[in-house]
Amino acid sequence: MFALRATPPAITGRLIGLASVALLILVWFLATLGTPEGRMISPTILPTPGEVLKKLIELITGVGGEAGTLWLNVAASLRRVLSGFGLAVLVGVPLGILAGVWGPVRAALAPHALFLRNIPLAALIPLTMVAFGIDEQQKTMFIFIATVPFILGDTMFAILRVPDRYVETAQTRGATTLQVIMKVLIPLAMPSIYASMRTLFGLAVGYIMLAELVNADLGLGHMLNIGQRRADLPTIFATLVVIAALAYLIDKLLGLLQRKIFPYRVAEE
Repeated sequence: MFALRATPPAITGRLIGLASVALLILVWFLATLGTPEGRMISPTILPTPGEVLKKLIELITGVGGEAGTLWLNVAASLRRVLSGFGLAVLVGVPLGILAGVWGPVRAALAPHALFLRNIPLAALIPLTMVAFGIDEQQKTMFIFIATVPFILGDTMFAILRVPDRYVETAQTRGATTLQVIMKVLIPLAMPSIYASMRTLFGLAVGYIMLAELVNADLGLGHMLNIGQRRADLPTIFATLVVIAALAYLIDKLLGLLQRKIFPYRVAEE
């Protein structure tokens, strides 16, 4: 038995995760087994694992003409996410640091951040279309507006969570306000800021699918839109697999980078 709230060993955790995925695929296989008329779930609702796998292979290898644009679609989506999220980091992190350091700045930004955090994502689509048109700028600004309030808020809370004893120790040694900010608060908060951005970037990869449903010639969201218009369920499910795999690989890459930049935090955990 595992202790209450304890994390299982790494190997055990991976085996449990693989077993749960295998169980899901097995249930999926059984639910779509048999002739189209005799299936537990209609083929108009759920394709078979084999059909999705076949379509996925076509997407990856380029078999089937237009399916060969998969990598162009992936590149287009990543470019949009990187531009919008990068802009959100450039704006949100400095503002979050200022808000965490000075109360008046925090009070001034609080209502704006609260408003932006509570706007439904679907509502951002028409808002950004009106403000920025329907081309690439709209997609970049959609990601920016969707993520910047969370980056700002998480950065601010990371600064506020730095224990006062570090600030007081630096001040007793004669550190100036600027030195306390640059050499104490920011370095100690940076691991938490990075962890937050890692999570938010994964969400941004999912967010871009919404923006790509509007006037996009390329992108994973565009692929989903085409599959929906054609009632091509294997393409829709294969694209969802690609999106999930892409998000997983990016998260693992960012995790490796996190361990390289902040090895002491890994040791603490």
